[in-house]
Parts: sequence; C-alpha cells; structure tokens
Amino acid sequence: MQQNEIVIPILPSRSLSGTLAFYRGLGFEGEIHRHGDYAIVRRGAVELHFFVHPELVPTESSAMCYIRVSDAEGMHRAFAAAELPRIGIPRMDLLEDKPWGMREFAIVDSDGNLLRIGQTL
Repeated sequence: MQQNEIVIPILPSRSLSGTLAFYRGLGFEGEIHRHGDYAIVRRGAVELHFFVHPELVPTESSAMCYIRVSDAEGMHRAFAAAELPRIGIPRMDLLEDKPWGMREFAIVDSDGNLLRIGQTL
C-alpha cells in the first residue's frame, strides 16, 4: 500500500444524530461531512463513516473495525472520560496486552459497532 492510501470503515447507524453525539463524547469531531443519510467523524488521523440503517439491532450487529494507533494507552485514557460501562451496549473494555503482540481495548458504540483499538507491543 502506498503511504497516501488508507482504509476507512463505513459503519451502520440507527440515527446519525445519536451516533454523532456518541462519538463527540469520545473526542471525535462530529459531522465533518453530512450528506443525507451519511456522516463522517474524525479524531486525529482516525476517520469513521456512517450510513443510516434504521432496522439495525445493536445486539445483533456484526459490524466492526480495527484501529491501529501509536498510543493505545493514551487513547484509552481519553475515551475513559466518556465513562462508558464495562458491560452492555455501549461499553469500553479494559486495556490489555494480548498474546498476539498487541496492547488493545475495545469500544462498542450505541449501535453495536465494535471498534478494537490497539498498538503493536
């Protein structure tokens, strides 16, 4: 992949206004671009796209993405300010060193989208 090539996940949202509010609470810049049933948020170099899917059932969602960062601990600390619970939807998991060589944690947003965030150990 060339240096200027990136991958951006496109995740489902029951309500763009609710999704944007959730991600603003995590420190994302909400509604960088909104066109009808589509919206984009950004936090630093991390960019997420959302499309409206009103029939989405969060407990049945299988949408997910992996976000590789240089400072998983710093991002975990920043997201902790949102005071998400450890269980249920939404939630935030603990930061852990995994046996596959990553320090990572996960966020499940209010629509059931799983974001695994990690850095190489």
